[in-house]
Amino acid sequence: MSNKAVDSLLVLLMLVSSTVPAEVFKSVDSQGRPHYSDRRRDNAEILSVTPGVSYYFVEKVFDGDTILLADGQKVRLLGVNTPEVAGRNKAAEPGGDAAKAWLKQRLEHKRVRLEFDVEKQDKYMRTLAYVFSEDQRHINEELVRGGFAAVNIYPPNLKYVDALMAAQQNAEQAEMGIWRDRAYAARGFETLNAENYKGWKRISGAIQAVKKTRKYSYLQFSGQVAVRIENKSLNLFPALRGYIGKRVEARGWVIKNKDRFVLPVRHPGELKVM
Repeated sequence: MSNKAVDSLLVLLMLVSSTVPAEVFKSVDSQGRPHYSDRRRDNAEILSVTPGVSYYFVEKVFDGDTILLADGQKVRLLGVNTPEVAGRNKAAEPGGDAAKAWLKQRLEHKRVRLEFDVEKQDKYMRTLAYVFSEDQRHINEELVRGGFAAVNIYPPNLKYVDALMAAQQNAEQAEMGIWRDRAYAARGFETLNAENYKGWKRISGAIQAVKKTRKYSYLQFSGQVAVRIENKSLNLFPALRGYIGKRVEARGWVIKNKDRFVLPVRHPGELKVM
């Protein structure tokens, strides 16, 4: 078997849980490519394999919140959203390249541990996970703490919501990353129009009324702009009438329907009473 095949086999072995303590040796060739072996090589780094813990080799970082593992899994980091990088039919958003560079430096060609929540995959068949580095740093949380990502909550996946929200509060107060970028500043709801509503937004204003339909409840900024909450998620929120008369900032992606705009939220953490 060729050295390349041996290395590939050993990488795959590293993707499954270890049942006994073992040593794996990591070396880097002249082109900067990592190789793994169970035999010591000159200047090789010793990697310990912890019994009962699964580690995965990160093959590639796509952007600030999506990675590819060596076993072919595409992993979407849970609870966070980073700005877009340039791609097919889409332009880069401010902060997208910085988030990708940060994640690439910390994870690409390194090993990670995954923790899961209630939902294991999204509609795009990506694995949903909280990602931890070998030195036990919670990468999702650190992205938020550094201002590279905003908290993006999808119930019922609420395992680390408190830690993520606390990290975001710290990043906002320190004006880290996206929180000091004018592109992501909160804007009055009345400024929304057909030309500027797309992308992740922070919109603010006083709530005038509450409206309820069979499937949704709405916090009305006006007759044309509202925050939308699925009724099945109302148990996560305080009584909606308590928002009436208060200035609120809502965060997320605005949907346009004819001449009206709605911003769906799934968790009270996406609503900030000002």
